[in-house]
Amino acid sequence: MAKRKRKAKMRLLVFVPLCLFVIGTIMFSLGSYWIKIANKYQEKKDLQEQLTALKEEGNKLKVDVNRLEDPDYVARFAREKYMYSKDGEIILRLPDDAE
Repeated sequence: MAKRKRKAKMRLLVFVPLCLFVIGTIMFSLGSYWIKIANKYQEKKDLQEQLTALKEEGNKLKVDVNRLEDPDYVARFAREKYMYSKDGEIILRLPDDAE
């Protein structure tokens, strides 16, 4: 009887730490996978926001391209931005602040 109890205790001394090690390893693996998944979701969210911003910028650039195909717009833009003038036109530069 005493030998059986001793063998049972020895089995428990070996089995319990082994089980704890296995459970700990599994929990650690699951935890690291959950962290990776959370990071991927955050990365996906950031990339979707970046995609939205780039699409908006692309739409603005398409509008600018369409405007620049219009010769009247190009002429007006050049006059305002680079102070070009038509023949006989005089350019007066007004101060930006009217205070």
